[in-house]
Amino acid sequence: MQLPYCEPYKIKMTEAIRTSTREERERWIREAHYNLFKLRADQVMIDLLTDSGTESMSDRQWGAMMTADESYAGAASYYRLKAVIEKIFGMPYFLPTHQGRAAENVIFSTLLKEGDIVPGNSHFDTTKGHIEFRRAVAIDCTIDAAADTQRELPFKGEMDLEKLEAVLKKYPKEKIPCVVLTITNNTAGGQPVSMRNIKGTAELCRRYGIPLLIDSARFAQNAYFIKTREEGYADKTIKEIVREIYSYADIMTMSAKKDGIVNMGGILGMRSEELFRKASQFNIMFEGYVTYGGMTGRDMEALAIGLDENTEFEQLDARIRQVKLLGDLLDEYGIPYQRPAGGHAIFLDAKKILPNLPKEQFIAQTLGIELYLEAGIRGVEIGSILADRDPVTHENRYPKLELLRLTIPSRIYTDNHIRVIAAACRNVFERRESITSGYRITFEHPILRHFTVELEKI
Repeated sequence: MQLPYCEPYKIKMTEAIRTSTREERERWIREAHYNLFKLRADQVMIDLLTDSGTESMSDRQWGAMMTADESYAGAASYYRLKAVIEKIFGMPYFLPTHQGRAAENVIFSTLLKEGDIVPGNSHFDTTKGHIEFRRAVAIDCTIDAAADTQRELPFKGEMDLEKLEAVLKKYPKEKIPCVVLTITNNTAGGQPVSMRNIKGTAELCRRYGIPLLIDSARFAQNAYFIKTREEGYADKTIKEIVREIYSYADIMTMSAKKDGIVNMGGILGMRSEELFRKASQFNIMFEGYVTYGGMTGRDMEALAIGLDENTEFEQLDARIRQVKLLGDLLDEYGIPYQRPAGGHAIFLDAKKILPNLPKEQFIAQTLGIELYLEAGIRGVEIGSILADRDPVTHENRYPKLELLRLTIPSRIYTDNHIRVIAAACRNVFERRESITSGYRITFEHPILRHFTVELEKI
């Protein structure tokens, strides 16, 4: 008999979670103005809001934190992390930041000016926010197939090279400070990008003299999919694949709170010493001195270990198997989601689940609230609220996809939790005809409104 699969780790510590009644949840979500971000953590039973800083660190990481150097300048912990980044990514220069959006703040402060054009494959919320805050324009060049949630493609988050070249031809080089390639493509449903597409994007950038910036929050998951789905990579290690990916990049930003498996931290890496010097002044202004930035020595030690551990196949495989398990159960129940299952999350297709709800009533947010009311499960809307308003017309933007992201943090929940999530989704799906109205906005900020938006039920 072939032995069944088991996780490549043991559980050393547990944390109690609280169940609640529907009446309690109805009161709590009303008091939170129907914004899932505004719920208290102890009002949530299974928290799938994000994997950002919420994943379980290893014993090696906790142990390394005890030997950290907290020196203000020249800390040994910085140089240990620097050596790991150079080894894994091949980036000779790096600045530590407190998280990914801080790395974006530093690099876009260095590169962008008003009126600039930044093409990419579905810029994520903070990326687009930083671009538009500087009165620059983010242009989406994702392949059209990403908008068809039921179409199965191995690499569904890719850059459309024809769309990208059209942008590079249309605008002068001086107006395009960089091209952003996000791996995996979060906004399109955690979908990966092939090595062929990464290489093709880099070749276009070099032909037009534009730097390629890789948004790297889930780089290791992307490498996993290259290994398991792309011809010629099955026998390569995750580290070998990662090194090749970044051989095509000029700049990298990373929220290390995802694939770095740490509670706080970010990376800005680059090949150019001149760019490093320019970016350093902004890092000092916004984050801290160049050898600690926004991170403590403890953070840097944990990240150095996390990057090493999470670029091993077994660790990635355990997490992605859980995401696939949720997808398989949803298939069994006939619930539509962005196919195939992503690397870090399942993205429910809210438009297909609630087809009669008008887009003006925020379909994915409505679905997220219903799932919370059903079982105390918190997801996050990737739809019209997150899309913000057009910065010129101030009209709501309605993206092609209205998704509810259910993020599975690494080494946090068991397969039984996954089955509870699937059952709750099934219950909401079975009563979908009774969900006849959504929500309207009563308060919002002009940028990144989804974090603090307030709503009322229609």
